[in-house]
Amino acid sequence: MNAVTIDIVAGFTSCSAAWQVSVQWLHEQGERAGSKESCGAPEASGKGFPAPNGRSCGVGLLRDAERLSLGMSRLRFGFAGAILLALPLVSQGEESGSGQAEEFSFVELFNGKDLSNWVDVNTSPETWSVKNGLLVCTGKPIGVMRSTKMYENFILIVEWRHMEAGGNSGVFLWSDAKPEGNRLPRGMEVQMLELQWPYIHTHRNGKPRHLGYVSGELFGAGGMRAVPENPRGSRSMSYEMRCKGHGEWNRYVVVAVDGTVKLSINGKFVNGIREADGRKGFLCLEAEGAEIHFRRVSIMELPDGRAEELGMVLGRELTEKKD
Repeated sequence: MNAVTIDIVAGFTSCSAAWQVSVQWLHEQGERAGSKESCGAPEASGKGFPAPNGRSCGVGLLRDAERLSLGMSRLRFGFAGAILLALPLVSQGEESGSGQAEEFSFVELFNGKDLSNWVDVNTSPETWSVKNGLLVCTGKPIGVMRSTKMYENFILIVEWRHMEAGGNSGVFLWSDAKPEGNRLPRGMEVQMLELQWPYIHTHRNGKPRHLGYVSGELFGAGGMRAVPENPRGSRSMSYEMRCKGHGEWNRYVVVAVDGTVKLSINGKFVNGIREADGRKGFLCLEAEGAEIHFRRVSIMELPDGRAEELGMVLGRELTEKKD
C-alpha cells in the first residue's frame, strides 16, 4: 500500500467516523428528550434549547439523526465507489507485470525535462520553463497552460511550492481551456494560495480576507457549478489548514470521479466538492502574478463515467485543432 492509497483510505475513514459519532449523539439526545420541552445540549452544559412550538425536541433530534445518517450513506456510496475504483488500480500500478497492471499506472505529465505534455493558452514563452528538473512559472502574465489531452476520471498528484509570500496559483480540472475576461478558463479550480495571501491582498478597509481562501479551496470557476462539502458561499473550504508557506513543498492528491472531487493536502483528505456540471476536460496550470514551482504532476486515469452521455464535456473543440 503506497502513500496515495493511505491518503484515500485515511480520508474516508476519518470522515466516516466523524459522521457516525454525530449520528449516534443525535440518537442518544433524541431518545433522552422523549416528550421533554427542552433538549439539544449535552448534559455537561446544564442547558437546553426550547422546543419549537412546545413540541418534543426528541422527535426533531431523531429526524436530524435520520437525515445525517442518510447523508452519510450517500457520502459512503460516492466516496466508497471512488475508493473501490482507485485502490485496486493504485495497487496494480505498483506491481510489475503486464496487462492491467500497466494500464492503470501513473503517467508523469511533467517529465523534468521539457513541456511536451502541455500547450500554452494565453501566457508567454517566458512564463513557463524547466530549471534543474523543476517546472518554473513566473506568474506573469496571468493565464494558463493546458494539458494536451482531456481527462474525465482520475487521480492527480501535484507537488508545488510558492516562492513569494502571498503567491497565487492553482490547477483547473475538467476545464474548457478557453479564458474569459479575467484571463482564466471555466473549470473546477483547486486553489494554491500562499498562506500570507489573505493578509497581503486585504479588503479595501484593510481587513484580511477570509482564511478559507488558502489551503486548498475548491470552487467552480468561470461559471462551473458544483455543491461544496464545507461551504463558504459556492466554494468549499478545507476543514483544516494544512498547506505550508513559501519555500516549502506541498503535496496535493486529487481524486476526481463523476463530478466529485476529494482533495488530500500533505497526507490528509480535508476538502471535497460534488455534482460538478462539467466532468471531462483539460487540466490547466495557472499563472497568477507570483513565481511558483512544480516538481511533480502525475496522473492515473480511471475508467470513464457518464460525462459524454450527460453532455458534460468541456473544450472538445480544442481537440479538433492541431496543438
